[in-house]
Amino acid sequence: MLRTPVSTRRLDILEWLKDPAAHFPPQPYGDLVEDGVTSDAVAHKLGVARTVADTHLSLLACVGLLRTRRIRRRTYYRRDEVRIAEVARIFEKGW
Repeated sequence: MLRTPVSTRRLDILEWLKDPAAHFPPQPYGDLVEDGVTSDAVAHKLGVARTVADTHLSLLACVGLLRTRRIRRRTYYRRDEVRIAEVARIFEKGW
């Protein structure tokens, strides 16, 4: 995780996913809070191609900061609050 360059886009995504209902429009399937948001929604919010959003979301999911859920043919992403709190504690201790 520490070898991954910091990206303001990834930090923005994590911030938006704290309160997805405030930052993303309703989706046809899945609840924004319970299930998360799609890469299409994130791409639109970032103003980038879906593949770029997929890369950011996949990286955040790989390091454990996001959880994924498949609904139909889409992957939905939401924050993993427990993991984020663990990482925050590590940095607070001055790793």
